Formats: sequence, C-alpha cells, structure tokens
Amino acid sequence: MIQNKPILLVEDDMIDAMTVKRALKELNVVNPVITVENGEEALEYLRKSDTVMPGIILLDLNMPRMNGVEFLRIAKKDEKLKQLPVVILTTSLEEVDRIDTFSLGVAGYMVKPVDYKQFVEVVKAIKMYWSLSELP
Repeated sequence: MIQNKPILLVEDDMIDAMTVKRALKELNVVNPVITVENGEEALEYLRKSDTVMPGIILLDLNMPRMNGVEFLRIAKKDEKLKQLPVVILTTSLEEVDRIDTFSLGVAGYMVKPVDYKQFVEVVKAIKMYWSLSELP
C-alpha cells in the first residue's frame, strides 16, 4: 500500500478484523493496521494530534454506536479528514448503502465474501488499486 502509511480498519467483528489482517499478511502488505470497532472510535483516533494519518480507511457499515454511514457524514465534512480514501468493506448488498456511501465520497465499495479465498481476492484488488493510485 502507499508509503507504508497505516491502514485504518473500522470493524466491530473480531473474526472479520482477523480475516482482513490475515489476508493483508498473505498478500505481503507490511503497512501497520490500526483497528477500531466503530465510527466514534475512528473519529477519536483520527482527531488525535499525534496520529499518523492512514493511507486508506477500510470501513464496515453495520457497527454499534456509530455506523459507517454516520462516520462518513462527519468525516467528509472535516477539513483534516475529507481527503482520506475510504473503501467500504461490508456484508451489505443493499443498493441504498451503495448509493449513500458513494454520495458521501467513498473510493470503493466491496462486499465481503464468505469464502476466504474470495476474500483474499477482494483485499488483493484493494491493494492493487492503492499501490498504483496517486493521492493528493
């Protein structure tokens, strides 16, 4: 991924978080992965003065306290955070979720497959795109 910046994983399901980390490791991604469990924790982390901004945020939608859409509504209005690339990584197949998140400026929307090999392919696509992307 980009310049060894951290990856912020916003995911409340411990098994899904471990699966993402396992897939990244399998794909030789060496960026540190910072995991938080909901949108509130993500905002808290991102707003700390000593935080190294992530190169990408992998965001689940269905979380307690503050879900992914609520997080996006706040983050995309924040001058410090609005440029951060966000990829949705969710189980939601709902059209309204895709429409809402793209209207809030996400860079991508990926559905988590149940099969691990397919999951790795999804993470590989994210890695490939962000390895080649030029960010502002």
